[in-house]
Parts: sequence; structure tokens; C-alpha cells
Amino acid sequence: MHTIGISTLALAALATAGACTEPAVLTSGDSHLLLNGQPIQIISAEMHYPRIPRPYWRDRMKKARAMGCNALTTYVFWNLHEPKPGKFDFKGNNDVAAFIKTAQEEGLHVILRPGPYVCSEWDFGGYPAWLLADDTLTVRARDLKFMKACERYLNRLAKEVKPLLGVNSGPILMVQVENEYGSYGADREYMRNVRDLFKAAGFNALLFTADGPDQMPNGALDDLFAAFNFGGGAEQAYNTARKHRPKGPMMVGEYWCGWFDHWGVQHHTVNVKDKADDIDWLLSHDCSVSIYMAHGGTNFGWMAGANDPPYRADTTSYDYDAPISEDGRLKPMWYAFRDVIRKHLPEGTVLPEPPEPLPVIGIPKITLDKGVSLWDILPKPVEAKYPIGMETLGQSYGMVLYRADLKPNYPKGIPFLPEPVEGAPIIRNRAPMTIPGFHGYATVFIDRKKAGTLDRRLGQSSLILPDRTKPATLDILVENTGRVNFGRALPGEQQGLFQKVDTDVGAPDKWRMYCLPFDNVAKLPFGKIPAGGPAVLTGTFRLDRAGDTFLDMRGWGKGNVWVNGHHLGRYWRIGPQQTLYLPGCWLKKGENRIIVFDVDYAGQTTLSGLPAPILDELRVHG
Repeated sequence: MHTIGISTLALAALATAGACTEPAVLTSGDSHLLLNGQPIQIISAEMHYPRIPRPYWRDRMKKARAMGCNALTTYVFWNLHEPKPGKFDFKGNNDVAAFIKTAQEEGLHVILRPGPYVCSEWDFGGYPAWLLADDTLTVRARDLKFMKACERYLNRLAKEVKPLLGVNSGPILMVQVENEYGSYGADREYMRNVRDLFKAAGFNALLFTADGPDQMPNGALDDLFAAFNFGGGAEQAYNTARKHRPKGPMMVGEYWCGWFDHWGVQHHTVNVKDKADDIDWLLSHDCSVSIYMAHGGTNFGWMAGANDPPYRADTTSYDYDAPISEDGRLKPMWYAFRDVIRKHLPEGTVLPEPPEPLPVIGIPKITLDKGVSLWDILPKPVEAKYPIGMETLGQSYGMVLYRADLKPNYPKGIPFLPEPVEGAPIIRNRAPMTIPGFHGYATVFIDRKKAGTLDRRLGQSSLILPDRTKPATLDILVENTGRVNFGRALPGEQQGLFQKVDTDVGAPDKWRMYCLPFDNVAKLPFGKIPAGGPAVLTGTFRLDRAGDTFLDMRGWGKGNVWVNGHHLGRYWRIGPQQTLYLPGCWLKKGENRIIVFDVDYAGQTTLSGLPAPILDELRVHG
């Protein structure tokens, strides 16, 4: 087939995008996408503003342009922008309008994907957790309460981005309606309702849907442009999609050039040549393409999602084995894609050179010299007869400590079985504690001593409690390890405990619940370092110069890290990720402060910063 490539008009627009004052309207022609009536082949780089520190936005965009991309694709993450119902946040790293303007300044058109559902290995697929507090509301359905919430979000987002639409001389040419709905359901009326919300909010751009080739009949709408998503076998995917859309231009909404990682599962890598060959085939057949991910970045804070079934929590790193690494390094795939894309550009086109690499440092030793036990920082509890889920408690992220009083289970002098034969194992004729409907990762304590763990990944919901000859305190510390972001589990993704718990002496008649969002860790009353158990530790370290580094968390257990007020995310000894990316733009010459919360704290006081990540060291039984 004849390759149109990037038209002369499109190249001129890219060269002057930062100062563009003319409207830019993208339409779907008979055989090609048309920018102001002229053919254009979109080659887009997907990267997400919250996964990149704001000072690095421009660096990543320059590297995408140098790879040969003429557009940038980003989701918009509802849960970041409306953390509480009706309370919106578009500041700092959440300033999506600034991200879009930066893309325009760097000569990139923009494809906007506001959801409201985005998937993206992001907690709850981008839905705000407070939707789960109302058990009469159903997400991703023609539920009036849900649709009203979507409408409010889209209307507020429109105020931020409407001035940046192509019709208003901005860079936004395309806006996606929903996301891969064909993999979830087949309610066409629901899709039409969501489409209508976009139109009513004023998203005056080329509206489109995106689904897997086989799922297009469920998710696409006849009156919208339809893209298709896949990650290997370009010709077969293209031909399947073409059967569903026999006329008009073709576009890949997501070409999966890599893959994401789960805790406790081997790190994913891909064959660079296979991926480059797919890009080559698509561009040779006049197909536009958005590369997912051109740069993955990091699931900072609590934002990593999960898959189900089976439940698999995503790692903090979203490196994705992408052309541009988590910390912005150019990998072999970047060079392979650049070579392929350059073949399809108009003769004489010169791609810009990428910016110089960002500085990288190692930190030999960081010492934590103050701490506080979790038991000493518990807030005022909420009391109820039964456990209450995290969202119903008004909390979206972090942990909840569930506490109840227990009666003795092994009264002195009254064994459950006759005395065993000497040397034989002691077997207690006692039922385990069972926690139905449990979501997250639970660490169980009896009188503040660890009694075991329950891991949703492993399908665990019961635990044999230790012998008790007197009353005791049961504590169940539950972490939201990431709400499922894909599949039919979405509507039931409440976190924590939310059903009756049966212990080995029956169900407690009262529970005390302590909300632990960890949103003010710097203000904790640090003092002497605890001997062990769940604890928060802090320390300072000095630098002669700032640079990107990777905190080596080997030797620690399971927890979270903050540096200079920035929440780097979760670590977990099981891997495969053993380091946490610490961007140099969040460090400073001189004194820096670090805070570590470890559920399994066992006396560690030091860690270091490495110049490269460790993403492939699996310790399933670590």
C-alpha cells in the first residue's frame, strides 16, 4: 500500500506548534485521517503526567519527538482530580492543562483520554474510591448516581481543556470516549450515554473509541471513529479490525510495546525486533499508531492498580520495558523505533536530537535515626458491631487497623485433646479465624505480636490464631494493595474488612477501626527507634549534588517511602522490583529528609541509593 506518512502540512504544524494560532481540525476521511483537510499519519507517544515528575515532563516529550512521534497521548485520571465528591484538584503534577500546553510547545499534537474509566494499571481504573462508599451505586453502568458523577467530572475537566482543543488553536485533536468497554460489557446504550456526556461538556474534537480487535463490536459506536488495541502480530490484528470497520482510516489506539509487572511475578521484557517490525508494518499500511507506553514512568504514592482473576497487585515501577525507561534513559527499543519511524517520514525530514541524559547519582549510605511505633500513632477509632470497609470510613488509600477483644481459646488445664505422645506434634482441635470478602494485605497481631498474614494474591482468608490462656487484643492491619483496574471485579472493589469476622472463639461483638491514610507522615512524633513491629522511621542525608537515584530496599520488608514530602510508592521484599525510583528533581543539594514505613520492621536503620534500578529480582518466599 502507498504510504502517506506525515504530510507537509502536518510537519509545518509541528514545527510551529508552540506559537500556533490557527484552528486544527482532525476528521476521518475516506482512507486517511485529515488535518484541516490534508492527510496525516499520527505517530503518538503515550505518557502520563502523574507518572512523571512535573520538572521532567519536557524532557520526556523531547525524547518522544526525537524518536519520531508527532503526537502525545495521555489519560486523565479522575481519582486524582476529584479526591472528594465535588472537590477538584488541577494543581502541581495534576495540572493536565499545563502538561498539554507543554506538549504543544514541544511540537506535539495531543490525544486526550479522559475515561471516565481508564484502566492503565491504575488504582480502580482511575475511578475515585469514594464511588464505592455508596453500596447502591454501580460503576461503569447506566446507574443514575454514577452517570451524574461522571457528568460532574467531565464538565469540570472541560473547563480545563476546552481552550486547548484544536478548534480553539490548541493541540488536542482527538478525545477518547470510555476505554476498552468491549472487554467489559456490551451495553451500547451505556456507551451512547457516555458519548453524550462528552458532547454536552463541549469536547469538540474527533471523538473515538478504542478496543481490542475482537471486542470492537461490543465497544465501538457507529457514529464514532474506532481505534483498535493490541500488542503483537500487526497484520492479524489489523485484518480483524478491518473486518469490523471495512471503510475509512485505521488507527491503533494502543500498541503495547512492553508490559507491566506484578508483585511476586517475574519481570516482563519483550523482543525489540518484533516490536519494531510491528511498527514498521503498521506505518507501511497507512495506519496511525499510538505507542503504549513510549514512557511508562512510576505509580507514585498508592496509585498502582491490580488485575483479577487471579488477583495480582501491580508494582510501583511502571517502566513497562518501554523505549524510554522509568527514569528517562533511552533503551535499545527507542533507537529501533526511531530507525523505523524515520523510514516513513517525508524525504529530507530531520528528526531532532534527544536532550542530554539527566544526572544520575549513587548514595552510599542513608541512616534512619528516629522512629515511632504504629501502636503509638493511632488516631481516634470508629466503633461498630461489624468491620467497616475503607471507603465507607471515608478513606481512599493507605491502611486501616481493625481491633477487637478476644476471649481465651485454650484455658489453662483444659486441653482440647488428650495429652499427645511425647515427641508427636500438638494438634489443636480449633477452627481458624476466617475473614470472608477480604480485600488487601492483612498483618494479624495478638497483643501486638505478629500472628501471621493474609494475602489476597494467594486467596488467603483464614488463619490459625495462637494459644491464649487469657483475654487478648486482636489487631488486623489491612493495606489497600491496589484496587482491580480491569475486568468484572470493578464494582466490588471495596478495600479492607467489610463482613463479619469469625475468630476461634466466635465473632467479636465490637470493633474499633483506626484510619491510617499516612497523608501527614512528616508530622509524626518521632523519637527513639522501636525494637520491631510496624513502625515509621525517619532520617536525613546530605548531597553534594542532586540526581536521579534508586533506593535499594533489599533488607527491608513491606512498606512505603517518602522523600522531601514526595511519596515514592510501595516496596515489597518479594520483588521483582527491589528499588524505588527517586527523581533527582525531588532532591536538593544539602540536607534531604526520608521517611520509611515498614509493616515488618525488624531493626533495619540504613539503606542506599543505586545509579540503576533492580526490577527483576524475584523473592517469592522472601
